[in-house]
Amino acid sequence: MRIAVSMTVAVAAWLALGPGASAQQPAEPPGRNVALPPAPSPEYGAAINNEQAKMAAEAAVAEAKKGNWHIAISIVGPEGELIYFEKMDGTQSSSATLAHAKARTSALFRRPSKSFVEAFAARNLDFLTFPDSVRPIASEGGVPILLNGKLIGAIGVSGATALQDHQVAQAAAAAVK
Repeated sequence: MRIAVSMTVAVAAWLALGPGASAQQPAEPPGRNVALPPAPSPEYGAAINNEQAKMAAEAAVAEAKKGNWHIAISIVGPEGELIYFEKMDGTQSSSATLAHAKARTSALFRRPSKSFVEAFAARNLDFLTFPDSVRPIASEGGVPILLNGKLIGAIGVSGATALQDHQVAQAAAAAVK
């Protein structure tokens, strides 16, 4: 009888404390639970207009020509809807789709698409579980466009290297007034 009571107490304690209470818990893989930083504070504003979008595209083309890069440029409004698109001669076909995905990611998440590259590198892959309708792209070249502190759209650039795409997108976003 004593053995049965002792066994019952031991099992109850084991269940209450959990099966790993006596063993050291395995460490979580580094960076696995690293969350994306909170969305930046800019509020959404009225959508970028055609004149502003063309201004951004002209700045993007000028920056790309400096490096002799052939790029596609997609400019979207705050909700990710296409406002303006341009593809330079000689740009690879896939760049059109990628440029739009980068712009849309930046608009919907109010941050450069580069932040998802950083999350991926830190092995935070939670964003891969997002529904297709809002799944971000983890590729540099998408940058929010701000005017008077409000997000009015975003630009996505594709066709060169990731760093070059980002450089062109930043120059284009800075040109919007």
